[in-house]
Amino acid sequence: MKLGFLYAGQGSQAVGMGKDLYDAYPEFRAVMDDISIDFDVKDVCFNGPAEVLNETKYTQPCMVAFAVGVTKILKNKGITPEVAAGLSLGEYSALNAAGVLDDKQVIELVAFRGNAMQEAAAGRDCKMIAVLGLDKDTVIKGCETAKAKIEADGLKDSEGKLLIAEPANFNCPGQITVSGDSAAVDIAAEIMKEAGAKRVLPVKVSGPFHTSLMKPAGDKLRERFSTEKFGEMSFPVLFNTLGKEKSDDITVAELLERQVQSSVYFEDSIRRMAEMGVDTIVEIGPGKALSKFAAKTCPDIKVYNVETAADIEKLCEEL
Repeated sequence: MKLGFLYAGQGSQAVGMGKDLYDAYPEFRAVMDDISIDFDVKDVCFNGPAEVLNETKYTQPCMVAFAVGVTKILKNKGITPEVAAGLSLGEYSALNAAGVLDDKQVIELVAFRGNAMQEAAAGRDCKMIAVLGLDKDTVIKGCETAKAKIEADGLKDSEGKLLIAEPANFNCPGQITVSGDSAAVDIAAEIMKEAGAKRVLPVKVSGPFHTSLMKPAGDKLRERFSTEKFGEMSFPVLFNTLGKEKSDDITVAELLERQVQSSVYFEDSIRRMAEMGVDTIVEIGPGKALSKFAAKTCPDIKVYNVETAADIEKLCEEL
């Protein structure tokens, strides 16, 4: 068996996440109790309310704290990956698991990232949609058609810049997200429907993530990373903007800066895991979104998802 871990990203959060793990596992409890940032992560995870948990600046530390705690539980049970990846925010959890970012550091970094991303989107009417049933090239062409229409109609923001709608996440065959200004994304959505999309659905995020609108957040991250020390990778991490391992001529910091404002090639990461011989994947949630992406991308890979204490016990029995 060759095991890969996938770490969930923003949008999978749910009030109550981790409560049973906190009660059942001292290592999870230690992670939650040791967090020291400007809000009570444990309280927001366990009690919400949802409108608070769903705000980017709160979501990101909560999701990563959950992932760090689950990773520790699994490690103590002898379950560790040979390769890992994470969807967007989940990439930080994968880097933590691989020893590149320590527990305290990763929580503080994603708290900074969440604030930077929320500030970049402040006052902007934005949205993200999931386009179902179209291939990569059709979605890219649809966004280009939307851009041409926006230019022709002269649709601009308050600063006089053209509105944007850009491909954000290439999740799996037939599921791609588009993000940007709401009016621009609405135009793109209609074009996708005309191109034959089965469905176009809203995604539960609060900003135009993985688009050029996030450049201000990328700039702040670059500055922050200049003062951070990154550890050696104990196993390969597959990066969102590459869909594979990084080469020696690029740094983790550069990829994390790029990630926040560029498309995520998650389907490529799953396919790369298969090429590396991974036959079993564990999704560390909350949620089961990545398990579904993996099943659609590489159906021969056995997939488990871990969200609750019962899931962990079941995984231990299976593995």
